This record gives sequence, structure tokens and C-alpha cells, in this order.
Amino acid sequence: MENCKKIATRIRTDAVRMTNRAKSGHVGSMLSMADIIAVLYEKILKVDPKNPDMPERDRFILSKGHAAAGVYSALAQKGFIPEEWLERYYCDDGKLMGHISHKVPGVEFSTGSLGHGLPVATGMAIAARYAKSDRRIFVMSSDGDMNEGSTWEAILFAAQEHLSNLTLIIDYNQVQALGHSEDVIDLRDLKVKLEAFGWAVREIDGHNYEEIESALSSVPFDGNKPSAVIANTIKCKGIPALEDTVKSHYKFIPDEEIEAVIKHIEEEAK
Repeated sequence: MENCKKIATRIRTDAVRMTNRAKSGHVGSMLSMADIIAVLYEKILKVDPKNPDMPERDRFILSKGHAAAGVYSALAQKGFIPEEWLERYYCDDGKLMGHISHKVPGVEFSTGSLGHGLPVATGMAIAARYAKSDRRIFVMSSDGDMNEGSTWEAILFAAQEHLSNLTLIIDYNQVQALGHSEDVIDLRDLKVKLEAFGWAVREIDGHNYEEIESALSSVPFDGNKPSAVIANTIKCKGIPALEDTVKSHYKFIPDEEIEAVIKHIEEEAK
């Protein structure tokens, strides 16, 4: 898992630098999902940076599109995009938008408003079935995504259609833009809810590489159901002063703090 740790650490340090340069971003959302993204791109997804439009590739949709910098870092590390693109993230002369964009090689779908990722992924899963394709569809959603009616419509439809080629990963850090999830719309008990809607569900530590790989390499959990992985994570994981805080959602690290923050992230990863 050493490679996964290295990728995740780079995702965190890249996200801190990118949002600092842009003076805008959602660093808390990027850091909570870093370990999951690292395992996805290193161990799970069947994709090819030399042939990003390969028809039989797996599809991954980041429904929480505001956390784009984390995926851009992974794409750069795997060779989909040049490393230098990261330096102009969310800048007028750059190629990387603040919210994830399908114009970037390796990105399947543009997201921004929450609640769009799972419905589109469900359509992709249906399309794969009609094409008699073995490609798998993965989508990562947030607490905010799980508040959207369109998400639950897709959850119902995917179960009705027995879309076992579809996997929903929930970055369950339990913090949203304006508050802790329990104070906005309380999702608990999320596992029970998803199972009642006809999904096969596994709950994991979203910062434990072995648990992440074990879950994602085991899908479908039930050959007749879509799979959901509830990844319990910490908002802004890696920056102790901001972990599990609402203020980390729209946060970027100011110039005077950035080197200390990066040093801590790198030291913690050793």
C-alpha cells in the first residue's frame, strides 16, 4: 500500500498548494477523500492514460465536483495530464476548472451542483448493460449529495434495475458547506437506509488503505444489487486545526501557513 500512501500524500499537498495559488477552493473536501482516490487510481480502476477514451475503461464520476483538485492531482500522477497544469488550477490562463470538467483528459463528466453524479452514473451502468460490456461504473458522492432528491431517485432506480455494475462511494465526513450533516439533514443510519432501498452495503474506514481496497475490489457485493461503500472519513484529514470543522469547507491555506501545513502532511505520512 506504499504507493497508495504516496499518491494520497501528493493529493493532499497538491490540493493545499493549488487552492492556495487560486485563493479559492474546498480543501476540506479534497483531503477527506484523498486516500480513497489514491486507491481507486492505483488499485481499482481499469483505465489507461495513453488511451483515456478506451471504450472498455471503467468510469469514475466525482459527484462532489468542488473537490476537483484532488482528482486532478491523481490524474497528473498517473500520466493523464501534465504536472504543470496543476500550477494554474482555477486561474484564468489555466486548463483546470475549479469544479471538475470533462474537458480534462481522464474526467468522464462535469459536476458542480450536487445530486447529478449518481443519476448520470446510473445511466452509464444501463448503457454498459445494453452494450454487453464488463466495464464498471464508480461514483463518489458527499453528504451534501445525499441530501438531494435526484440522488435518492437514482438509488431507487438502480436497485429496481439490479445494476450490479454500479458502485456508489460515499465520502461520509459528516460535514457540509454550512454545518455538520446531523444539523442540516441527518442521514443516520445511512447503511440501514441504503439496504432498505435495495442496495448491498459495506461500511469502512475511509482512511485505511487495506479496507478501501478490500471493499472496492470486492464489488459487486451481491450479483443482483448495486453496491454502496460508506467510507467514514474526517473532513480536512491531515490538517489537525481544521479537521472535522465546517470552516474547512470553503477554506484555502494562506501563504504564511502553507509550508508548515505541507510539512505536517508529509511527516504524518512517514
